[in-house]
Amino acid sequence: MRDFSNDHRALALNTASLGHNLEGSGAGWSAERIIDACAERGLGAVVFWRREIGSRAFQIGERVRAAGMTVAGLCRTPFLVGSQASDARAVMDDFKASIDMAAALRANVLTIVVGGVEPGTKGVEDSLKIVADRVAEAAPYAAARDVKLALEPLNPVYAGNRSCLTTLRDAVDLCDLIAAPNIGVAVDVYHVWWDTDVAAQLQRAGADRIFGFHLCDWLADTTDVLLDRGMMGDGVADLKALRNAVEGAGYSGPCEVEIFSANNWWKREPGEVLDVMVERFRTVC
Repeated sequence: MRDFSNDHRALALNTASLGHNLEGSGAGWSAERIIDACAERGLGAVVFWRREIGSRAFQIGERVRAAGMTVAGLCRTPFLVGSQASDARAVMDDFKASIDMAAALRANVLTIVVGGVEPGTKGVEDSLKIVADRVAEAAPYAAARDVKLALEPLNPVYAGNRSCLTTLRDAVDLCDLIAAPNIGVAVDVYHVWWDTDVAAQLQRAGADRIFGFHLCDWLADTTDVLLDRGMMGDGVADLKALRNAVEGAGYSGPCEVEIFSANNWWKREPGEVLDVMVERFRTVC
């Protein structure tokens, strides 16, 4: 396992940690200010959300690279299934638009959050079949633009309305079914910390299909399952064991901090958030 105690260049900021995934949240720093702050602290990469990029993908990507970093990823595709994905053509058009944005940023990975259970169905099997079909349709379009697509399983608490994909096992099954070299998985501590099968599924995925590793923590007494994530070290997830499993399966890419925290970290000065991130990354991850 890599030693980050004296070298945190593998650390990446997901700008959701500053509230940039939701309109009106956080301190509202510009992309340029975030880039500069990350570079000053020696981070190696940044991950943006589509809502903050707008029509400036190329310019923002160039600014990141000029600062000596990479764009590790882009969040995210539209929901591909569920009540918010009723118009299949509109979904696929937006899916392709997200791929185009990732390509313009030269982001390494576009994250897929699949959406909830398809209206009129029960359980998740029918919904996962729709996901497989739509990702398979988009995979060649993404490959032609040098974009990798990362299926991110979410914690089962979101199965109904945000992600019918809730286990790494099912995510790897989808990768096997779609069988495209640019389709892989993103592993987020918040969503998999509880799953005792993770290490085995990471070995199934292998180094070529693990596209991302996301850090945060699960607070034992969380007040909001969506917007009360913990800073690394403040919760009950075994961060070192999870990273050991991810790296043991061959992953050597960025470790991306993604903390949704409406009533704590988003209310703090962004520079403080970044400083604590660096310290915790070097000591508890």
